[in-house]
Amino acid sequence: MWENPGIGKKLFARCYAKEIMCLNNGICDNLSEDINDKESIDKCDSCIKFEANSNLDYIELVPDGNRIKVDQIRQMQEKIAEKPIISNKKVYVIDDADLMTEEGQNCLLKTLEEPPEYAVIILIVSNENQMLATIKSRCVMVKFEKLKDEDIRKIIPDASDNFIKILEGSLSNTENAKEKEDYFNELEKIVETIEKGTLIDLFNKSDLLYNNKDDIMNMLEYLNLIFFEKKWIKPIEIVEKTKKKILANNNYELCIDYLLINIYECKI
Repeated sequence: MWENPGIGKKLFARCYAKEIMCLNNGICDNLSEDINDKESIDKCDSCIKFEANSNLDYIELVPDGNRIKVDQIRQMQEKIAEKPIISNKKVYVIDDADLMTEEGQNCLLKTLEEPPEYAVIILIVSNENQMLATIKSRCVMVKFEKLKDEDIRKIIPDASDNFIKILEGSLSNTENAKEKEDYFNELEKIVETIEKGTLIDLFNKSDLLYNNKDDIMNMLEYLNLIFFEKKWIKPIEIVEKTKKKILANNNYELCIDYLLINIYECKI
């Protein structure tokens, strides 16, 4: 499964795993609530243990530090050779599989080529470019789209329009976005000044950009979102040039000067 973090890939993987491991053919959660219906009272042992996070046939691999190491894959291969204990299937979910080392991916390849018939392996990936072509060719790829604004509002009903823009269709950076919401409200005021104020007004309103060097790339990304919504093409080009200047270690204050003067002069 590919694409951005925070859009439901792991939740989907867990639900899918529970479904295929269910000894009642996946009907446990759809049973009648009639107390006289014996089936409605008894969920299968596999589902009960899955919900209690104690089903030994379901295993999640997560990064050890900032990588998934070859030793983790080798341990998985040893265990996958053992038949299921509770369910009819064993499911292995490798979260952040794009953090596997190349050695780990090559090791996993052997299992993907000839997996046991009872085993299902799910790779959760955010950056498909980090995966070897030989791995991808042996997987069924399921692409996930970014969450729509209305979907995010169902989860976070009180989210402001700015907050939803900051999330960019993903719930992975919700806490980070809440901390920065005030920043981005200020950036919208800067854009208003570009439209309606003088160049002096713009410089007076732009302390936020000058004083937050560590977070400038996020702020520039958000400026581009605003410009894109307004269909302001030239300012987007100026922002991208400013990013390159900053990354090339040009004088930071002069980079922001360049940004403000050039965006103001193109005046849309």
